[in-house]
Amino acid sequence: MTNAFSAADEPAAIETSSSAVSWGPIVAGAFAAATLTVILMLVGSGLGLTMMSPWGNSASLTTFAVSTAIWLVVVQWLSSALGGYIAGRLRTKWVNVHTDEVYFRDTAHGFLAWALATLLVATVLGSAISGIVGAGAQATTGLLSGAAAGAASQASSAQSPSANDLAGYFVDSLFRPADNAAAAAPPAAGAPQNNADIAAQASRILAVGAANGEMSADDKAYLARLVALRTGLPQADAQKRVDDVLARVEDAKNKAKAAADKARKASATTALVGALSLVIGAFIASVAGVLGGRQRDEDEARFLQTG
Repeated sequence: MTNAFSAADEPAAIETSSSAVSWGPIVAGAFAAATLTVILMLVGSGLGLTMMSPWGNSASLTTFAVSTAIWLVVVQWLSSALGGYIAGRLRTKWVNVHTDEVYFRDTAHGFLAWALATLLVATVLGSAISGIVGAGAQATTGLLSGAAAGAASQASSAQSPSANDLAGYFVDSLFRPADNAAAAAPPAAGAPQNNADIAAQASRILAVGAANGEMSADDKAYLARLVALRTGLPQADAQKRVDDVLARVEDAKNKAKAAADKARKASATTALVGALSLVIGAFIASVAGVLGGRQRDEDEARFLQTG
């Protein structure tokens, strides 16, 4: 019984009281990784601005998005490799520890350095990076929309009644006078006499039709009467103009839906690529921690042999 008790107590007697985690190298590796992330994000922001130009020689939106995703992956990989390597290289040598245990500890140190760096970037540095990227995006958007803004400003100075109003634009399209109409047709029975009332009614009819997804036959017929009253067109031509404008409205709606769907898919792809880059970054940091620790032990052993 005495020998069995002593054998059971023997592992506890040789167990070290120090922790296997060296937080100093981990923190150093995390700060190095976070700093490199900020530097590379600044470089990426500058490269992104050079891809965009207000003069028409810019990369497409798809190319810009793909390049941004690739750069984020590169940033994650480089910073993770640096942080993991520093964490492994700066730790002290573990004596009387099996090789497999040393391998596991170096892997854990690299992973912890990556995790701490990720938290630092996400919390402390997140707002700064967002401001940098946001400023770049705003500048790029301003460059690309400069010509459009100038055109809108000129339209406003020309006293265009609905220069920035899409619905007003479609209403104006309905009531453009025919080239061969010398004067408006006489008012139809029950039709409003004031041009402002006509435009207001047409706007409400278009809005309700867009909300319902289609316009009723009665609304189409009444809208054609209003167009004929305002423009002097024959009833058949007014009806054709109504149909053309409704087709353009539907086309605009479809384009808006397609743009929203494209933006949704781009956001989902960016999130997936970001998550994948983080997973691979954790793996790279772990491997770099092993390489750094192994090189540290080999260099010390080589120094002791030559010394």
